[in-house]
Amino acid sequence: MKFATGKWAAVPVVVLMAAGMAMAQSSTTSSSSTTTTQAKPDPTVHQRKENQQARIGNGVQSGQLTSGETANLEHKEAAINQETRADRAANGGKLTTSEKQQINQQQNHVSKQIYADKHNANTAHYGNTEVGQRRANQQARVAQGVKSGQMTAGETARVENRERGINQEVHADRQANGGKLTPQERAQVNRQQNRTSRQIYRDKHNGRTQGKAKP
Repeated sequence: MKFATGKWAAVPVVVLMAAGMAMAQSSTTSSSSTTTTQAKPDPTVHQRKENQQARIGNGVQSGQLTSGETANLEHKEAAINQETRADRAANGGKLTTSEKQQINQQQNHVSKQIYADKHNANTAHYGNTEVGQRRANQQARVAQGVKSGQMTAGETARVENRERGINQEVHADRQANGGKLTPQERAQVNRQQNRTSRQIYRDKHNGRTQGKAKP
């Protein structure tokens, strides 16, 4: 009888131990699940700006963005950057929650415009002519400068405005000459592209960049 009593008295202890282990495992699983499903933090203002610039750079390189479209986008990006700098200067180097929300909304608008410009019917066509290949080379250099951060939004906008002006001139000259450029017109375009090329170089080596990441 004593043996039987001891035997059955041990059963509740075993049951309690098993129940405790199950509860601990459940707690661990629940904690792990909470950790894995926790939302990722929102990107910082600087990270968002870098992402936009990378998309613009890719669009320039692929030809999905024309010079005019790029200039327009970069004007908007430059305005947002100026607003961000002014807000930081007024708040000891930081942005308030409402300012971050405002900037994010503005970047959302630019993001939609980037997508629309990259998926519309307007593309950059360079052709196999000397003038066309020079245009393609200039745009490749701009794209690299945008993606590397060597060119600011304002610098890119100014360079692309120059490129747009050259492109419009070339288009008008070709229409007036049955689709071709005269030797004088080619020489004129080449001089303009030389000036733009020097500007691209200066912009990429002047020490002004997109800046370091800040929250």
